[in-house]
Amino acid sequence: MSTNILAKIVAHKFVEVAERKKQISIEQLEAMPLFSQKAHSLKANLLDSTKTGIIAEFKRQSPSKGVINSTATVEEVAKAYSDYGAAGISVLTDNQFFGGSLADLSIAIHNPIPVLRKEFIIDEFQIIEAKAYGASVILLIASCLTPTEIELLAGTAKELGMEVLLELHDESELVYICDEVDFVGINNRSLKSFEVNIEHSLKLRNQLPKDKLSIAESGIYDIETFRLLKKEGFDGFLMGEYFMKQDNPAKAFEEFASQIKMDGHAI
Repeated sequence: MSTNILAKIVAHKFVEVAERKKQISIEQLEAMPLFSQKAHSLKANLLDSTKTGIIAEFKRQSPSKGVINSTATVEEVAKAYSDYGAAGISVLTDNQFFGGSLADLSIAIHNPIPVLRKEFIIDEFQIIEAKAYGASVILLIASCLTPTEIELLAGTAKELGMEVLLELHDESELVYICDEVDFVGINNRSLKSFEVNIEHSLKLRNQLPKDKLSIAESGIYDIETFRLLKKEGFDGFLMGEYFMKQDNPAKAFEEFASQIKMDGHAI
């Protein structure tokens, strides 16, 4: 995703959130049944040796790749992710650029594992919304926010009993890491060139605080890359495109998970 596309998405998100606030109030969101439900812990699942360590994503399309999968259903794919050992499920809720929705999130949360709301969060309202729809984890993207905003938004999520994944792209963003963040994701894809560089990610990972779990994001398209990142110490792996571009994403995840099991990373 280029910085230009990211700026376009964020600009649209401000308009979208303003519209959403007119449709539903914070009080209405807080009154929804799932708002008071205890969140599932992604951290516990990432530390569970019987899981794969994968945060498996449901993703229909993207600005850079266009339509990835227009036929797979959230019900089937999310259930397979849960059944075959995913540590968590990531659901894109942006509609304009990724074809996702809060309705997708509402379906995915029926599985007994944590669900991450994958969204371009720029306002506390979106975090309250995420909790009301059953999400256990939120994503904050350093490239979209200031360090102060990260701290404020992450603090809101923690107050609601949710966990926080902070996404970084380069060394300049290490200053965004704060106490309220549970996981630090390193996006292997450059925002400027679209190129995937695993070596850059490994170098960046070594600079992370030891008390934060590390998540490798993007560009994991085969078991060999997964094994390399695992060997180098990554605690989790956000993967979606590899599974979603297959004719049967559910089956693709099952097969990938079975290879991990054979490696002895999951029992």
